Amino acid sequence: MTPLFLGSHPAMDFFNTAMTPMGTPVELIGDGRAFVDWLVAAGLLEAAAATRDRRRFGVEALDAVATTARELRGWARDWIERWREDPTVDYTIEVRRLNLLLSRGNGFRQIVATDDGWQVVDHSRVDVAADLVLLIAPSIAALVTTEEPTCVRRCVGHACSLMFVDRTKAHRRLFCSAGTCGNRMKVAAFRERQRRG
Repeated sequence: MTPLFLGSHPAMDFFNTAMTPMGTPVELIGDGRAFVDWLVAAGLLEAAAATRDRRRFGVEALDAVATTARELRGWARDWIERWREDPTVDYTIEVRRLNLLLSRGNGFRQIVATDDGWQVVDHSRVDVAADLVLLIAPSIAALVTTEEPTCVRRCVGHACSLMFVDRTKAHRRLFCSAGTCGNRMKVAAFRERQRRG
């Protein structure tokens, strides 16, 4: 299945790599190749670097990183779910774990020219296969430091597990996608009205 980028935030899109569309569990990072492909699709790893890393690290090392990424996803998603339900709880242990990941990263900043002028860009070096999972940590950190917990939502569509950041002006977004879950709910409501009528 093709990765879905409906979360309005890279961390949400990472969490959504495990989903249950229509009630059927789907794992998008089941192995190392799929994880590297997702990093490229998410814009966290350049395609040329991904090709080089696949050759350099090999299948076994990349599969191990995919396992680590799935564990990180489960832990972080659980934390974010609790945080959105009650942001007043002390999450020091979670923050320490995330800070440990952030401290392990090999990166540098660089000024680059863009169509909008000069911009500072963060670059991460991947020296060993395990560094690939570190590419996600800054997105999780950005989520808990820049987003309001009340704007972190779970789709209300039937049997949908996707999460998103509600960036609508009125903060009334209900569905991961109005075109999929939103339409399904409308059709189901219409059919129910027809059945009753």
